Amino acid sequence: MSKPRKLQIPDLRRKAREGTPLTMITCYDYSMAHFVEEAGLDMVLVGDSLGMTLLGFDSTLPVTMEDMVRHAAAVRRGAPGQFLVGDLPYMSYQPSNAIAVKSAGRLMAEGGCDAVKLEGGREVVRRVEAIVEAGIPVMGHIGLTPQSASSLGGFRLQGKTADAAARLIEDAALLEAAGVFALLVELVPDRVCRIVTESAQIPIIGLGSGPDAHGQLLIFHDLFGLYPDFRPKMAKLYRDLGAAVLEGLKEYADDVRERRFPAAEHRFAMADDEIAELERRLSTSRRRRPLPSSISSS
Repeated sequence: MSKPRKLQIPDLRRKAREGTPLTMITCYDYSMAHFVEEAGLDMVLVGDSLGMTLLGFDSTLPVTMEDMVRHAAAVRRGAPGQFLVGDLPYMSYQPSNAIAVKSAGRLMAEGGCDAVKLEGGREVVRRVEAIVEAGIPVMGHIGLTPQSASSLGGFRLQGKTADAAARLIEDAALLEAAGVFALLVELVPDRVCRIVTESAQIPIIGLGSGPDAHGQLLIFHDLFGLYPDFRPKMAKLYRDLGAAVLEGLKEYADDVRERRFPAAEHRFAMADDEIAELERRLSTSRRRRPLPSSISSS
């Protein structure tokens, strides 16, 4: 059975117009991506959240372009049929339009991405325009933007007041006017996300922002309990693979210590006649081996 054709931006827009929810997941390596491909999701984000989930940092800030290119390329190999979006990491686009375009180009050419994503509202409009003008599709990201979490007061709900919500709604409109093909709205009140979605002519993807966006994004590790440091309220735990992995590791250690593993079915045999020949050669070799000089001279 042939796999479905990879979605393109016009397909994403059509689904959003028709009210067909879009499915998006963040993943980081070949093995994850293989399962995502088999599951038939619409989009994959290679997020700079890999700095926390895979690399053990306490934020996304230490993630480099080299990290993102390497992981994006791995995900592309695992999911060749997915629409792939790559995160532009911290300081890979903020300094200038030229740096932003170069970084975006690397994710496309070296990472195999179909689009890039950057964080921020009105302050990144010029960067969005420059990247789009270079022919690279851009997804925007407003609400909780982890790269600027320290200035937002941490990893917490955004747009809770009328002033803050109005600014988010304005940012969404500015980013759409700048040319983003889609917008991620992370961790804002559901009614604010609804207003953004109803006002937009582009697909809106929600992350912890209620059910009214055109689609939803979750992080692979959050779906399956694979990030032990934190389980966010906004994520649904579909399978607790983290608990299963821990249980399996403990069983493996016990089996090795009790000599139950490897068992007969895990071993590879050698024919008796080959063993006999090997033993004969080893015996001959031992007899021919000269004695160490310190022994022969004593």
